[in-house]
Amino acid sequence: MIDKIDHIGIAVENLEKSVALFKDVFGLELKEIEEVPEQMVKVAMFEIGEVHIELLEPTSPDSPIAKFIEKKGGGIHHIAYHCSDIESTIEDFKGKGVRMIDEKPRIGAGDKKIAFLHPKSTIRVLTEICEG
Repeated sequence: MIDKIDHIGIAVENLEKSVALFKDVFGLELKEIEEVPEQMVKVAMFEIGEVHIELLEPTSPDSPIAKFIEKKGGGIHHIAYHCSDIESTIEDFKGKGVRMIDEKPRIGAGDKKIAFLHPKSTIRVLTEICEG
Protein backbone atom coordinates (compact mmCIF):
# COMPACT_ATOMS: atom_id res chain seq x y z
CA MET A 1 0.00 0.00 0.00
CA ILE A 2 1.00 3.65 -0.10
CA ASP A 3 3.75 4.69 2.31
CA LYS A 4 4.79 8.23 1.30
CA ILE A 5 4.51 10.98 -1.28
CA ASP A 6 7.11 10.25 -3.95
CA HIS A 7 6.86 13.31 -6.17
CA ILE A 8 4.78 16.14 -7.54
CA GLY A 9 4.74 16.33 -11.34
CA ILE A 10 4.69 19.79 -12.90
CA ALA A 11 4.06 20.26 -16.63
CA VAL A 12 6.32 22.95 -18.13
CA GLU A 13 6.68 24.44 -21.59
CA ASN A 14 10.40 25.14 -21.28
CA LEU A 15 12.49 22.79 -19.15
CA GLU A 16 15.63 24.93 -19.27
CA LYS A 17 13.86 28.03 -17.87
CA SER A 18 11.98 25.96 -15.30
CA VAL A 19 15.17 24.25 -14.11
CA ALA A 20 16.76 27.67 -13.68
CA LEU A 21 13.87 28.77 -11.43
CA PHE A 22 14.22 25.75 -9.16
CA LYS A 23 18.05 25.95 -9.06
CA ASP A 24 18.72 29.68 -9.02
CA VAL A 25 15.68 31.06 -7.22
CA PHE A 26 14.65 28.19 -4.93
CA GLY A 27 18.22 26.96 -4.40
CA LEU A 28 17.43 23.30 -5.05
CA GLU A 29 19.93 20.81 -6.41
CA LEU A 30 19.14 19.25 -9.76
CA LYS A 31 19.38 15.48 -9.34
CA GLU A 32 19.04 14.49 -12.99
CA ILE A 33 17.54 15.20 -16.38
CA GLU A 34 16.37 12.29 -18.49
CA GLU A 35 14.20 11.65 -21.49
CA VAL A 36 11.43 9.07 -21.18
CA PRO A 37 10.59 8.22 -24.81
CA GLU A 38 7.63 5.97 -23.94
CA GLN A 39 5.92 8.92 -22.24
CA MET A 40 7.20 11.53 -24.73
CA VAL A 41 8.69 13.74 -22.02
CA LYS A 42 11.96 15.14 -20.82
CA VAL A 43 12.13 15.12 -17.02
CA ALA A 44 14.16 17.17 -14.55
CA MET A 45 14.16 15.87 -10.98
CA PHE A 46 14.74 17.88 -7.81
CA GLU A 47 14.64 16.55 -4.26
CA ILE A 48 13.23 18.28 -1.19
CA GLY A 49 13.60 16.02 1.83
CA GLU A 50 12.02 12.72 0.83
CA VAL A 51 9.81 14.29 -1.85
CA HIS A 52 10.81 15.01 -5.44
CA ILE A 53 9.67 17.74 -7.78
CA GLU A 54 9.41 16.35 -11.31
CA LEU A 55 9.40 18.94 -14.11
CA LEU A 56 7.91 17.49 -17.29
CA GLU A 57 8.52 19.00 -20.73
CA PRO A 58 6.78 17.34 -23.70
CA THR A 59 9.00 16.02 -26.48
CA SER A 60 6.10 15.55 -28.91
CA PRO A 61 2.85 17.41 -29.61
CA ASP A 62 1.12 14.04 -29.08
CA SER A 63 2.42 13.77 -25.53
CA PRO A 64 -0.16 13.78 -22.71
CA ILE A 65 1.91 16.58 -21.17
CA ALA A 66 1.67 18.66 -24.38
CA LYS A 67 -2.10 18.17 -24.39
CA PHE A 68 -2.27 19.15 -20.71
CA ILE A 69 -0.28 22.34 -21.38
CA GLU A 70 -2.47 23.14 -24.39
CA LYS A 71 -5.62 22.88 -22.27
CA LYS A 72 -4.42 24.26 -18.95
CA GLY A 73 -1.23 26.18 -19.67
CA GLY A 74 1.05 24.06 -17.51
CA GLY A 75 1.30 23.74 -13.76
CA ILE A 76 0.75 20.87 -11.36
CA HIS A 77 0.01 17.79 -13.43
CA HIS A 78 -0.07 14.96 -10.87
CA ILE A 79 0.86 13.76 -7.42
CA ALA A 80 2.66 10.45 -7.06
CA TYR A 81 2.62 8.12 -4.09
CA HIS A 82 5.21 5.44 -3.42
CA CYS A 83 4.17 1.86 -2.72
CA SER A 84 6.24 -1.24 -2.06
CA ASP A 85 4.24 -3.60 -4.32
CA ILE A 86 2.60 -1.83 -7.25
CA GLU A 87 0.85 -4.90 -8.66
CA SER A 88 -0.98 -5.66 -5.41
CA THR A 89 -1.72 -1.95 -4.88
CA ILE A 90 -3.36 -1.77 -8.32
CA GLU A 91 -5.44 -4.86 -7.55
CA ASP A 92 -6.41 -3.44 -4.15
CA PHE A 93 -7.54 -0.16 -5.74
CA LYS A 94 -9.50 -1.98 -8.45
CA GLY A 95 -11.17 -4.09 -5.77
CA LYS A 96 -12.26 -0.87 -4.08
CA GLY A 97 -13.83 0.41 -7.31
CA VAL A 98 -11.04 2.79 -8.32
CA ARG A 99 -10.87 3.38 -12.06
CA MET A 100 -7.32 2.87 -13.34
CA ILE A 101 -5.73 4.44 -16.39
CA ASP A 102 -3.03 1.77 -16.19
CA GLU A 103 -4.25 -1.74 -15.38
CA LYS A 104 -0.62 -2.91 -15.35
CA PRO A 105 2.52 -1.00 -14.37
CA ARG A 106 4.76 0.58 -16.97
CA ILE A 107 8.22 2.10 -16.69
CA GLY A 108 8.54 5.80 -15.90
CA ALA A 109 11.33 8.22 -15.00
CA GLY A 110 14.13 6.74 -12.95
CA ASP A 111 13.13 3.27 -14.19
CA LYS A 112 10.36 3.15 -11.60
CA LYS A 113 7.28 1.05 -12.15
CA ILE A 114 4.33 3.44 -12.42
CA ALA A 115 0.56 3.37 -12.87
CA PHE A 116 -1.99 6.17 -13.02
CA LEU A 117 -5.41 6.29 -11.39
CA HIS A 118 -8.18 8.03 -13.31
CA PRO A 119 -8.97 11.52 -11.94
CA LYS A 120 -12.68 10.64 -11.85
CA SER A 121 -11.84 8.22 -9.03
CA THR A 122 -9.53 10.61 -7.15
CA ILE A 123 -11.46 13.86 -6.68
CA ARG A 124 -10.24 15.11 -10.08
CA VAL A 125 -6.55 14.85 -9.17
CA LEU A 126 -4.41 12.83 -11.54
CA THR A 127 -2.76 10.34 -9.21
CA GLU A 128 0.24 8.13 -9.86
CA ILE A 129 1.53 5.24 -7.82
CA CYS A 130 5.13 4.14 -8.20
CA GLU A 131 7.49 1.46 -6.99
CA GLY A 132 11.24 1.64 -7.02
